[in-house]
Formats: sequence, structure tokens, C-alpha cells
Amino acid sequence: MAVKQLIVVGDRILIQPDESQDKTNTGLYLPPGVKEKEKVQSGYVVKTGPGYPVPTHDVSEDEPWKEKKDQTKYIPLQTKEGDYAIFLREQAIEFEFEGKKYLIVPQNAILVLLRDDYLVG
Repeated sequence: MAVKQLIVVGDRILIQPDESQDKTNTGLYLPPGVKEKEKVQSGYVVKTGPGYPVPTHDVSEDEPWKEKKDQTKYIPLQTKEGDYAIFLREQAIEFEFEGKKYLIVPQNAILVLLRDDYLVG
């Protein structure tokens, strides 16, 4: 049996929206139209893409008989799995995977990251 896996590409980030923001402080649930009008949204980073691709030149261009290797290199993203991200809602793409709601957001749409850093020592 094949296992489905989400692979995030490029500078994209997979975010699970924060469902606790769907209700007010008094416990009333907000209708979906109110949520969609907000300019910013937040959620937890589930996965990140490899980063921004950097072009590389194959040094064996003058030797066509050599096998060319995929030498794609990436500049890593600042976002890490487990971060709490606040991002621009208008740049997010919403979809559902195996019954859960996710958002795909480009790195440049993220405004702030909240990360738990633990000091060792």
C-alpha cells in the first residue's frame, strides 16, 4: 500500500491554521466570512520547502561524455517546523489533505515567527 506524503517545494511553507482564533474571548464562534476578511492569519508550521534555488554551473560542460549530476543548491528558509507564524492571508492557498485543513504560504508572506528556543547549559 502506498503512503501519501506532502512534499513542499521551493520557498513555500505548509501551515496548519490556528483553529482557536475561530472564536471570540467569550466563546462565540465567528462565521467564515469574518475570518476571510482579516488581512493576517496565524498557524503552526508543519513543513517547509528546501528554500530558494541557487543556480550552479556544471564544470563538466566541456566533457560531454561525463554524466551530469543534479547539483541544485538552496538557500534555506528562516522558517522552521514547529514555528508559530503570522502571515498575510491574501497570499495563502487553502486546501484539505486527509481531512485536515492546511495553508500553503510563500516565505515572503510571513510577517512574524514565534519560536520556542531552549537554552542548553
